[in-house]
Amino acid sequence: MANVSQPMPIDRTVTLEEISDFADVVTDYATELRDQIIAPRPRKEAPVFTTGEVAELCGLTRQQVQYLATKGDGVLPEGQSTGTGRSRSRLFTLVEARNWVQKVSDIYQTPLVVGPSDFEGKVIVTSQLKGGSAKTTSAMCLAQGLSLRGRKVVVVDLDPQASLSELCGLYAEKEVFADDTVLPYIYDQKVEGGLLAKVQKTYWDGLDIIPAHTELVGAEYHLPAMQMKIPGFKFWQVLRDGLAPLRKHYDYIILDTSPSLSYLNLNALLAADAMVMPMVPENLDFFSSLSFWRLFSDVAKSFIKYESNKKYDFVSVLLTRVNYSTTSAAPVVRTWAQGAYRHWLSQFEVPASSVMSSGALAFTTVFDISSSHSQAKSLARVRQPLVDYCRWVDDMFVQQWRPAQ
Repeated sequence: MANVSQPMPIDRTVTLEEISDFADVVTDYATELRDQIIAPRPRKEAPVFTTGEVAELCGLTRQQVQYLATKGDGVLPEGQSTGTGRSRSRLFTLVEARNWVQKVSDIYQTPLVVGPSDFEGKVIVTSQLKGGSAKTTSAMCLAQGLSLRGRKVVVVDLDPQASLSELCGLYAEKEVFADDTVLPYIYDQKVEGGLLAKVQKTYWDGLDIIPAHTELVGAEYHLPAMQMKIPGFKFWQVLRDGLAPLRKHYDYIILDTSPSLSYLNLNALLAADAMVMPMVPENLDFFSSLSFWRLFSDVAKSFIKYESNKKYDFVSVLLTRVNYSTTSAAPVVRTWAQGAYRHWLSQFEVPASSVMSSGALAFTTVFDISSSHSQAKSLARVRQPLVDYCRWVDDMFVQQWRPAQ
């Protein structure tokens, strides 16, 4: 019988040097792919708004907006006239739409709109241990939705993956450096300008950002080292102190964290006035969300005596990417979530959408889509619950902001 040669076994050992070489190769590969994906639109642009959409934002009728826009008194932006006859309408930029909301809607506008005051904005953190929960997308949508209510918002990307920075239109791997992030402040709380000096404008009017970078992982070594080195060093208060000046400049400071319970994330959790936990209604996601609270509680025991008065204005669990098909686990998991979270579970749910997964929309949210987009109607069912959720969040804080009657 002829000898049958056996295939040589594959050597699967990997050295650190090989990992380093591999990282260089895939970084170049990712850059090429990213350039291909965003080639049609290398820079994000804010959507335009129709007369009807501005009317909806302001709580007016379409006719009222049309009339006020054509008065010509210079009080409100006139927009750009389009069409003729009965099809005549107007298009408004994001800047103009927000101007309308601030001037004519019945949404309570904070003193930030009219000038300096004793007013202080609120800090909201999005947290989740499991990846793929739409945490970062939810943070971006929350920021955009609140800005459409006339609010001034800054997002702080604390995830070394920098996905939120990408959603804000930054080419994170090429345009963001470690010095652009919160990291210099983490290293030295006396750094010139503090965190205010790190704020950047984005393509979206009313929405600024402190971006992220892979070197944010350095905080995970520095903070515990300082705790060991300096007696009484409160590592969990560093970010809270750094964000304090931003409260005078923004209605909302939204913190997007990585899917972990890191030192930096603990800083975010202790700096926040409110917590939002996006959760996909699937078995693993649900149990992962429960694990978060046990881990947070266990870690917090080491410094809870210093934070005995810490309170959150609310904790909100938001079901996202909800699959409503007959084979979905969503109904069962929803029941579990209702039993576990009770009033923490939001009444609003964000449906799953295959449209948002397409390559053309890979770096966008439902708020980025203009009504003229071919998929706008399909995405309306995703956008509306987010609009409603942003209104709910905003109303929670307006109760505190509005002067006593």
